[in-house]
Amino acid sequence: MTAASPTSAPVGVRSEVGRLRTVLLHRPGDELRRLTPRNNDQLLFDGVPWVDRAQEEHDAFAAALTERGVEVLHLDRLLAEVMALPPARDEVIAAAVDDPRLGATLRHATTAHLAGLAPEDLARALIVGVAHDELRGGRGLAYQLMGRGEFVVPPLPNLMFTRDSSVWVGGQVAVTSLAMPARDRESALTAALYTHHPRFAGVEQLYGPHLEHLEGGDVLLLAPGVLAVGVGERTTAGGAERLARRVFARGLASTVLVVPIAQERATMHLDTIATMVDADALVMYPAVADSLQAWTVTAGDEPPDDADTTELSVTGPQPFLVAAAAAMGIDRLRVIDTGLDPVTAEREQWDDGNNTLALAPRLAVAYERNTVTNAALEAAGIEVLAIAGSELGSGRGGPRCMSCPVLRDPLPA
Repeated sequence: MTAASPTSAPVGVRSEVGRLRTVLLHRPGDELRRLTPRNNDQLLFDGVPWVDRAQEEHDAFAAALTERGVEVLHLDRLLAEVMALPPARDEVIAAAVDDPRLGATLRHATTAHLAGLAPEDLARALIVGVAHDELRGGRGLAYQLMGRGEFVVPPLPNLMFTRDSSVWVGGQVAVTSLAMPARDRESALTAALYTHHPRFAGVEQLYGPHLEHLEGGDVLLLAPGVLAVGVGERTTAGGAERLARRVFARGLASTVLVVPIAQERATMHLDTIATMVDADALVMYPAVADSLQAWTVTAGDEPPDDADTTELSVTGPQPFLVAAAAAMGIDRLRVIDTGLDPVTAEREQWDDGNNTLALAPRLAVAYERNTVTNAALEAAGIEVLAIAGSELGSGRGGPRCMSCPVLRDPLPA
């Protein structure tokens, strides 16, 4: 691959439900085979998945999107392509060895090992990780004290949740700042793609991994110019504030709703409790439908700028559904009544029943196991593309979590 030339492929996302044209996925690979009962908690999985079945489920997910006319981009393939470019290689290798566990000697040895790999092998090593006994030329005190199966470069089993490390707002992409140590290196890979791959040449980056914590699963594009940002376990209020200033300064939004959510694993992101399924409708965890609050953030009297110093106007709180409807300029935002009793609602929320991916208005992908929620969606006029997710769900993520839309059609006026 030569230096990036201007992209000819269109990009841009202005809503959650405009017809999906292009999406970024990552097929789970050998990084999942690194999970053990000893490390799965640290690597944010609730169990050790059956990898072959997880791959089958993901392949079926990608096929379902392709059959509906969606172009599927694969993160690992794009990454291998940009690893032929020296600046991209240098950036991701530096991120991979930026680990205080290593010490100077092992850091230098690991850098040399990674720098000597061919592009595809380097991309694989960055995703799958490098164990102690896989490192060529390993040396130093830190290396000597490591166990054979310990990771010099840890694997990235959560990389399949491509929603979190980047999110598009209009024609710009926010490369996010991931909160959990097991995931912070994912953003370095995503940033390399958007910075160096010709597919994204000329795309302006709205956010960066060095900023306050902000994750894509907490960002909902409720309508053109209206964002909701969940603040909880993964995204901080500071991250929501900085994103608001930047989208205002760049004319990408006029209103940001900041929505506090419980700081718990079951509700780690806003999209684990609510996702859009139509231009004016969402499916929401019933336990929070009446209690979810929002602060409405708009630009202050001074024109906002990227210096991140201008004042913002903050009002509220109001019930989320009230604030959202007002910001969207509609009478009300419909909530699909799932009719779930509290126990079933809790079970299906834990199984990502509310984490749907809209392919178009009134067409959504959902896990097949959430039968009651899916039946309620169908009864409300939402066509459900049900996919298997018994193994994919062990990392606590559904169809929306596993997809980063790159291009959607605008919604009709």
